[in-house]
Amino acid sequence: MDIRSTTDQDLDVFLGTLNAAFGVFRKPVADGGTGWWSAFEMDRNLLAVSADGRPVGTAGAYSFELTLPGEVTVPAAGITAVGVLPSHRRQGVLTALMRHQLAQLRERGEFLSVLLASEAAIYRRFGYGPATYTQQLTVPHREAALAAPRAQAHGGGSVELRTRSECGEVLEEVYDRYRRVQPGALSRPHRWWANGAGQPPIAPAPRYVAVHRDAEGVATGYASYAVDADPATGTRTLTVDETVTTTDAASTALVRYLLGHDLVDRVVFKHFPPEHPLRWQLADFRAAQVNRHQDWLWVRLLDVPRALTARSWFADGELVLAVADPLAGEHTRYALTVRDGKAQCVPTDAEPDLSLDVSDLASIYLGGTTPSTLVRAGHIHAHHPAAATLADSLFHSDRAPHCLHWF
Repeated sequence: MDIRSTTDQDLDVFLGTLNAAFGVFRKPVADGGTGWWSAFEMDRNLLAVSADGRPVGTAGAYSFELTLPGEVTVPAAGITAVGVLPSHRRQGVLTALMRHQLAQLRERGEFLSVLLASEAAIYRRFGYGPATYTQQLTVPHREAALAAPRAQAHGGGSVELRTRSECGEVLEEVYDRYRRVQPGALSRPHRWWANGAGQPPIAPAPRYVAVHRDAEGVATGYASYAVDADPATGTRTLTVDETVTTTDAASTALVRYLLGHDLVDRVVFKHFPPEHPLRWQLADFRAAQVNRHQDWLWVRLLDVPRALTARSWFADGELVLAVADPLAGEHTRYALTVRDGKAQCVPTDAEPDLSLDVSDLASIYLGGTTPSTLVRAGHIHAHHPAAATLADSLFHSDRAPHCLHWF
């Protein structure tokens, strides 16, 4: 088997192999539009070819920026389009692709990669760990009354109603400001918006967009949504693709707008961070029903010292981490020293405080999972009682990580 990088001329073969791996057919794009694949960076994609010349597997990567704790933005490879033909599964094709991709990413000097896992059981063995989480909330319209705030409200502003086709630049600009301060958020390069390469509201599907502006007229948030009726029951559901805000005032105003929409039976928020204050804002705390709570962004550390020194830190301390990376064949101890928000991380022969897999280090990296949780789960080994407590303090983030971007 041979694994090679692709070119623009390989697009049809690449897509055909990927679609066959998932058992789907690519739908043609009408009216000269573009598809989700229009954001592919073909020089970053890989094709596995069998000895008889048949393409049997694919893997790709996008060039993103990832926001780390402390409003630090760094390059990150977004792994995508990973698939193996059913006829060639369990023959080492996927492992070969992931190992080849790991080496290629390191050769490019990248130290972080991320992905969205189609199945949660696949990617731990390749060094990825779930690092952000998201949830879907449903609020029945009859129970959607908001409680009166007990503290003084700030902000003000207004909400204006637009259509998706009218406000592409506003969406792009607000999202970019939001993602730069939100740990776990990914950039959305301009070509994604220009080509409609994604899910709504990136894709130009018909949507209404509520845009919040502050008292000075600056756009500080948006919510993309559509209303659909169930033909069998007549139930009308307002489904919110995503709500993106840069202020709490914008978030509250948009929630009030969405929950106050007439002629709907329920409002579904597809993509809310678990820490969102909506449930506390409702007069009936139980009105918001959690329909789904799931992992979203999975992270992999390609270079542990570079990754750990890139983010900001909010407590001082020292830890020795024994990190196992089976895919790369590496077992290394690192001395992590944090002072005044900055970290140093160097190889060491000192006795470890924590022993962990690189996938577990990825899960705690953004602060979305505490080390002590993984100690209790039996994944991280704490060599003394204080190690987990210190690690919890060190890896804590200034803000819970969340990612909205689909890729």
